[in-house]
Amino acid sequence: MPAKKKQKLDSKMLDQILEKMVDTVESSKGEIFRIGEQSRQDFESLSEELKEIKVQVLSTIDEGDKLEGQARFARTRLAEVSKHFKSYSEDEIREAYEKAHKLQMELTVIRQKEKQLRDRRDDIERRLIGLQETIERAEALIGQISVVLNYLDSDLRAVGDILEDAKQKQDFGLRIIEAQEEERRRLSREIHDGPAQMLANVMMRSDLIEKIHRERGGEEAIEEIRNLRKMVRNALYEVRRIIYDLRPMALDDLGLVPTLKKYLDTIEDYNKGAAIRFVHIGLDKRLPPKLEVALFRLVQESVQNASKHAAASEVQVKLEIGRDQIVVVIKDNGKGFNVNEKRDKSFGLMGMRERIEILDGELTIDSKLTVGTVVMFRVPLNA
Repeated sequence: MPAKKKQKLDSKMLDQILEKMVDTVESSKGEIFRIGEQSRQDFESLSEELKEIKVQVLSTIDEGDKLEGQARFARTRLAEVSKHFKSYSEDEIREAYEKAHKLQMELTVIRQKEKQLRDRRDDIERRLIGLQETIERAEALIGQISVVLNYLDSDLRAVGDILEDAKQKQDFGLRIIEAQEEERRRLSREIHDGPAQMLANVMMRSDLIEKIHRERGGEEAIEEIRNLRKMVRNALYEVRRIIYDLRPMALDDLGLVPTLKKYLDTIEDYNKGAAIRFVHIGLDKRLPPKLEVALFRLVQESVQNASKHAAASEVQVKLEIGRDQIVVVIKDNGKGFNVNEKRDKSFGLMGMRERIEILDGELTIDSKLTVGTVVMFRVPLNA
């Protein structure tokens, strides 16, 4: 009995410690988020200023070049007048000198202005690099803190009753949470870059319709409404694509082969520039659900890499289901990459390798610059 009482007391103390840790980490996460958002706002503001300054620099250079030509001509004229001053009147000599002096002063001013604009441009570019690094560090820290928060706030005690080995428990929990956080970040980026941007444009365009109707008439307003309708339709398509990417419902009902075929047809419709061809050979049978999900995600990641990052115009997907193993080949004619070059942020390839390792399979990637990429993975059916 005394031993049980002590264990219960320790459990309460541990809960209190965990709660304090969660509160502290949550507060830190909020502060880092505010720093990141402020840096993002400053980045956008400076980016707009940089665009304006670049335009001013080009305009100032052009104006300076014109003044340079005029000043050179005026100096030549002044030298000519000075050389033959007896042939010119006093007014002509004075006019030549004043004109050359005036143009030289204007040229000096415009060159000084150009230098100031260049210095401001260089300073903004340096600040933008620093802000971008701050934003990336803030996002990375928020992701890491989210992992810690989820780990602390999850049912770790229940998992601890099942997993007796502490190291196994830690690896198990952290890998799951890291995968969740990475998926959330990816989904957040897709929504921010896709539907969120489209809807923001819709809001701005909708504010213009009344002004266009009042200033330019009904026909142009109707045309603007048509454009607005297209933007809303595109946003809807993008939302449906994101929902479909999260979890295709047909995978549970129809199996891997029909779902892959439907998914690739859908991706081909969304990416008009890429033709996707799917070939299935071998056995036609249902696989274990976890294996079907893993294979679907592997093909999904490979095809997205080919269509989005490699800018491929043609993608071939071949699925072969044998008695002992499954072989999948994804080939594209995109820009390719150097497979020997270290890629620090290739999270997609990293995730594919981890999935293959879990399935006890093999992954090979063959890519050549400007030629394309071939991804092949083999998975044993007893995985």
